Amino acid sequence: MLSRTIMRIERFLEKLIFASRWLQVPLYLGLIFAMFLYLFNFYKESIHLIVALKEGHKNQLLLAILEMVDSTMVASLIIMVVIGGYSTFVSKMNLENHEDRPEWLQKINAGTLKVKLAASLVGVSGVNLLIDFFNVNSQNYEQTKWRVIIHFTFLLSVIILAFSEKLLDKK
Repeated sequence: MLSRTIMRIERFLEKLIFASRWLQVPLYLGLIFAMFLYLFNFYKESIHLIVALKEGHKNQLLLAILEMVDSTMVASLIIMVVIGGYSTFVSKMNLENHEDRPEWLQKINAGTLKVKLAASLVGVSGVNLLIDFFNVNSQNYEQTKWRVIIHFTFLLSVIILAFSEKLLDKK
């Protein structure tokens, strides 16, 4: 009798734990909302781009373009987290016959998702460094030094993550 009760409790706990993956969905929805904010930022930078173009400020034009690239890269990062995370940790997405299904989605697992996200962070960090270098007149050199150190730390982390993922994939 006691054994049967323990088994029922265990099954209930397993179902509860497995169902808890759905608690991630509001987080993914929050990221989608954040992407709308980045979309707003993108169009704000578009206005700066038009103003810089109109006034002939070459550096401001380049900075506005880099800010737009940064916004685009962050939005791509958000999409990777939302789609990859949802399909890896919450529920399979029924997209086999969808013509726009991303190719990377069929090969995604937690390890490859980590490597893709880390590589995207290196890209975003690189764009931010470019923005710093084009803003030479108004920048804090100490802050830029730390951004370079952080960028190389990201880069080293990506290399180590990719290497370890490749080693684990072979096994």
